[in-house]
Amino acid sequence: MPSDLLHKIALTQLPKIGAVLARELVAYCGSVSAVFSERKSNLLKIPGVGHAIADSIARHTNFKHAEEELKFVEKHDIEVLFYLDDHYPFRLSRMRDAPIVLYYKGQTNLNVAQVVGIVGTRQPSDYGLEVLNNLIEQLKGTGTLIVSGLAYGIDIASHRAALQCDLDTVGVLGSGLDRIYPSVHRNAARRMVDQGGLLSEFGHGVKPDREHFPMRNRIIAGMCDAVVVIESDRTGGSMITADLANGYHKDVFAVPGRVGDKTSRGPNLLIQTNRAHLLTDGKELIKMMGWQERDAPLPQLEIFNDLDEEEEVIYAQIPRQDAVSIDLLYRSTTLSPSQIAGILLHLEFKGLIRTLPGKLYRRCSGI
Repeated sequence: MPSDLLHKIALTQLPKIGAVLARELVAYCGSVSAVFSERKSNLLKIPGVGHAIADSIARHTNFKHAEEELKFVEKHDIEVLFYLDDHYPFRLSRMRDAPIVLYYKGQTNLNVAQVVGIVGTRQPSDYGLEVLNNLIEQLKGTGTLIVSGLAYGIDIASHRAALQCDLDTVGVLGSGLDRIYPSVHRNAARRMVDQGGLLSEFGHGVKPDREHFPMRNRIIAGMCDAVVVIESDRTGGSMITADLANGYHKDVFAVPGRVGDKTSRGPNLLIQTNRAHLLTDGKELIKMMGWQERDAPLPQLEIFNDLDEEEEVIYAQIPRQDAVSIDLLYRSTTLSPSQIAGILLHLEFKGLIRTLPGKLYRRCSGI
């Protein structure tokens, strides 16, 4: 019988099954391996599964392509991240359209406390590069993970600046990990494997086709706490990433530019239409995201007789002086997002915490 990992890879290779339906299949069948052993009559009961898809799954006995992929990842020390695995980017895992499998080669933890995506034009100005370098320089020493798309311009400049400032950086590819695109960025990509990593939803041999880049952009938007746009026209990949990030309820920032400049149109439009916060430097980003002293130990929980056990668990995760993001609250407990949201509302009604911009929470002063 094929291994569980082989089944995870094979599930991504079944025709007409995207990420959303794949999740439904796993949820209804109980495991990824059970999907391939489920009877057709039961598969047809799953929403979104018709006769053609049920037949495709029930008759799938040839795992040759999945076996080839498994050999490749084992040979090249590539980690296969399934959406239910602990190492899968937890921020991304909550997005319904997130890939069920990611291929990852690198050293860094994708679930660090602070993750920023930086995107922008492929032809940055001196001004754009100066702002970018200053921003990343001011993030030095914060442990922030820098994510971008390894493309020309702002993307590769973000990766290189992060490497220079000893910040881990991850490149999300629109191709398989065996095809670094553009190829002139191979040296930077090699360094990133040791100081960050390379990430893709595509298996080896997959070319960097045009339709893959919007798919890559949703990964960048989904796995970050915040997305920063530095120079862009009104259309293009950077604006797609910003819109995706807004749709995922992420914080979006844009660096303003000179009126009339083509590469200022996108960021200025995002700010003008309230789709992005105006950003000028890294210190401002840290302040607006509430990341000051994020790693400081949490204060000991005071005793409140009117808190139940679950409320005490959540309250204990919220610092007195600093703020904590809802992403970290999701990660720090086994409670569901809806349970956490309800508990936060109750704590706020009781006057124990207050909500800050950016989906951040802080204890009320004096408590």
